Amino acid sequence: MSQLYETMYILRPDIGEEAIEQAIQKYQTILKDNGADLLETQHRGKRRLAYEIAKQREGVYVQMNYRGSGNLVATMERAMRLSDEVIRYLTVLVKEPKPGDSSEDD
Repeated sequence: MSQLYETMYILRPDIGEEAIEQAIQKYQTILKDNGADLLETQHRGKRRLAYEIAKQREGVYVQMNYRGSGNLVATMERAMRLSDEVIRYLTVLVKEPKPGDSSEDD
């Protein structure tokens, strides 16, 4: 069953623009190779972190929205966990609105 996921990850700010693009491409390739439909990738740029992570005060934020099975999430997160360039990541399952549901509060 195909579900909608959103993954936000933070890259180290000291790795350079070319390495950032390579990292983004690497995670997109992992998703595509495991059967995901990549909907959108947003490179949100360098931002200050709320608190220090791994001696870093800033990070490069990247958000990916995709559709696929839960197995591909585990594969991608394992690659992120083993990577030196990723300092944090989070994947959430996005609940899709059912047909007929309104997003307005009455």
